[in-house]
Amino acid sequence: MSFDPTHPDFEYLAVDRKKLMREQTQTFDGKKACWVPDPKESFLAGEIQSTEGEKVTVKITKTNETKTFKKDDLQQMNPPKFEKIEDMANLTYLNEASVLYNLKARYEAGFIYTYSGLFCVAINPYRRLPIYTMSIIIKYRGKRRVEMPPHLFSIADNAYQYMVMDRENQSMLITGESGAGKTENTKKVIQYFAHVAAKSHKEKEEKKEEEGKAEKKAGSLEDQIVQANPVLEAYGNAKTLRNNNSSRFGKFIRIHFGTQGKISGADIEQYLLEKSRVTFQRPGERNYHIFYQLLSNAIPEITEKLLCSPDPALYNFVNQGAITVDNIDDNQEMKDTDVAFDVLGFTQEEKTSMFKCTGAIIHFGEMKFKQRPREEQAEADGNAEAEKVAFLLGVNAGDLVKGLLKPKIKVGNEFVTQGRTKEQVIYSVGALSKSTYDRMFKWLVVRVNKTLDTKAKRQFFIGVLDIAGFEIFDFNSFEQICINYTNERLQQFFNHHMFILEQEEYKKEGIEWEFIDFGMDLQACIDLIEKPMGILSILEEECMFPKATDLSFKEKLYNNHLGKSPNFGKPVGKKLKGEAHFELHHYAGTVPYSITGWLEKNKDPLNETVVEILIHSKEALVSTLFAPAADDGSPPVRKKGSSFMTVSYRHRRRAPVVVPRRKRRVQLSRPFQPHIGNL
Repeated sequence: MSFDPTHPDFEYLAVDRKKLMREQTQTFDGKKACWVPDPKESFLAGEIQSTEGEKVTVKITKTNETKTFKKDDLQQMNPPKFEKIEDMANLTYLNEASVLYNLKARYEAGFIYTYSGLFCVAINPYRRLPIYTMSIIIKYRGKRRVEMPPHLFSIADNAYQYMVMDRENQSMLITGESGAGKTENTKKVIQYFAHVAAKSHKEKEEKKEEEGKAEKKAGSLEDQIVQANPVLEAYGNAKTLRNNNSSRFGKFIRIHFGTQGKISGADIEQYLLEKSRVTFQRPGERNYHIFYQLLSNAIPEITEKLLCSPDPALYNFVNQGAITVDNIDDNQEMKDTDVAFDVLGFTQEEKTSMFKCTGAIIHFGEMKFKQRPREEQAEADGNAEAEKVAFLLGVNAGDLVKGLLKPKIKVGNEFVTQGRTKEQVIYSVGALSKSTYDRMFKWLVVRVNKTLDTKAKRQFFIGVLDIAGFEIFDFNSFEQICINYTNERLQQFFNHHMFILEQEEYKKEGIEWEFIDFGMDLQACIDLIEKPMGILSILEEECMFPKATDLSFKEKLYNNHLGKSPNFGKPVGKKLKGEAHFELHHYAGTVPYSITGWLEKNKDPLNETVVEILIHSKEALVSTLFAPAADDGSPPVRKKGSSFMTVSYRHRRRAPVVVPRRKRRVQLSRPFQPHIGNL
């Protein structure tokens, strides 16, 4: 052991050896000790009293109550010498009860990290722990995994050492349910690389002299990589019922290194921002953090430029759920976001333009319309908000309102004016708000990547994948099936390489091994979602037909899958907020989905007359956001076969794939079937 477990730095990382010794030497009868199922606590410790055929009588240790169980329901208990073990791959009995008990025992003792073979399991402590300091980074740097207590830094350092030694790219997959702590751990990984592989002070000074022209406020590359987080979180994170700082987008971050192992740049690839949150939030949830930061009046001159009152409760697009969040100071967060923009080298004009576009969305939610009596035509109910939106977006207010109320559509070879009802106009405003925000976010990621691209020579990279976790809400819609589908694919990747390919590798190497079926093949559910005539395929087909409705979509789903696909079912007796039309049996649980509005969400239509107005905006950023592109998200472009490039098509095409390296050995123990998605 190369560390001192009594050092204060290891209070929340290493067990007290003297105390642990007492726990590991308790009396134990391996023939009687067992785990029994419990509906509340999953499993309870027990002692076998008697056995009669397939029935076993057990005395529950916690309550001294005696119960009878089926023999197959009992799970074997590990001897005390494995108490709070750091690597669960070394357990004698690797069953679900033993895994959960070990994680719980360590967590209650204050240790959130535990190894499981090559993997590190983290349990969210929902509090700040002093285990990410510079002192701890130094202690983990260059150490072998067995030399130090379990920690994310050890995984990160191992990836770095493998990259340097094997001269191969590495990838880290951070996965788990919504609220598990993926984003926080991703930030810690980046923080570790930024410190461990930073260029020397001398190199930084030489670089500064060479550049000379760089803005004074812009920070070092390492600072910029770290400061990308506050900016992306401001525009991409929000409060949900499960998580006060939930990432509503997925990202794959590549940290690039030069020939000497020093950081030479970085880039970020983003997936599937949850646009619907821009105009609608469930009770208890919030819109994206940036709206509340801007309305906090932390920087009064910015709030004034947005023509806003510093009170989120006044605005429809941001007041539907919660306004404030425990442990989040929007005022301070706004200042941090503003500083992060400066560190990343954004110009004042770029910052202001981003804030103005965000303010325009706030005012979009306040625009009012009314229906003309006895006419299929809406009209504006006041022009004050439209003028604010137009001012912030750099367009003419009259043209904007006219484009919303009477857009021009192409009929044959001619353009004709089409009247819109109040409902149609309100929908157009919502679609425009969501599309504007989505384009802003994509531009933001591209702009951050521009800063992180130093043009220095790149030799290898370490990729960190952080995607939205599996979601099972009271009401699950199009966004949830896209997120859960991605998680299903990633879990299949994990299972395939952990359980299947590894066993095949054993056989190739001539190791005597009897193939174990771990029952972890998720391909049937993935095929149900993505294959021809699967759920997303049927959705895309329906989007091609102008007269298709939610009902016709549901009928096609039922005709193709109800009673035919074991993972597809009809919800029965579910107490849900809103109607559920079908349910899917995912690896992490059964999820009921409502298909209401899926066709419109997937087609993602925009008012093309208004888009044309925005293309010619006086605001450079606005005209850039709406400039025609091959695949910018809206209006729909066509793909091969003349079908629209829908949201689901783009997402399937860009779903993240992690390419593994097979050089490092995974050690499999006895078969067990963990609820991996729930750990």
